[in-house]
Amino acid sequence: MVRRNTLKVTKFLALVTLLFFSFLMLRITLPYLSLERDVRFLQIKRAVIDNDGWRTAFFVHVFSSIFLLIAGFTQFFSPLKKRYSAVHKLVGKMYVVILLFISGPAGLIMAFYANGGWTSQLAFVTLSFFWLWTTAKAWLAIRDRDFVSHGEWMIRSFALTLSALTLRAWKFVLVMILHPPPMTLYMIVAWLGWIPNLLLAEWLIRKQYAPRILRG
Repeated sequence: MVRRNTLKVTKFLALVTLLFFSFLMLRITLPYLSLERDVRFLQIKRAVIDNDGWRTAFFVHVFSSIFLLIAGFTQFFSPLKKRYSAVHKLVGKMYVVILLFISGPAGLIMAFYANGGWTSQLAFVTLSFFWLWTTAKAWLAIRDRDFVSHGEWMIRSFALTLSALTLRAWKFVLVMILHPPPMTLYMIVAWLGWIPNLLLAEWLIRKQYAPRILRG
């Protein structure tokens, strides 16, 4: 009983934290609706801003990732799964399709132009590979009606989706504590933004917390 209550409290605190950073992410994203070339992050991408392929990939990735974050949260929300199973399945399918064919490939294109040189580029290319791979494995598992494996791979996939939030959270923390130079900071968070997520997801699966998480 104590362990179950602890898990519920942990999930609640994690949800509140993630919702807070999701709100911040939304605030960061909204200015890009103008499609202007001098908004926020784009101001430091002058070297590639005129590259139509990169610019298209950027806007596609930014806007589609917001949907993936929202969709991912709903997949672990018990009332939705129980009362509206058809909606749960539809949103899950949209998550997989958009990630595999839209947001994931766009993110991979962006990875090759990441700030911080080859260190950051390698980090984001690796992240893109694992993001696409874990999601493809989740899709293959549900196609074979292996629900347990599907759930575990979805946990891994969403852990990587959350890198959009955790990267910015780590950036905030590191700036507050260490004040590193901008490019050094970028090289650090390029790895720190997703590796702990994946390790935590794997730990939860290995410790058999996955079924409880998936039940909501």
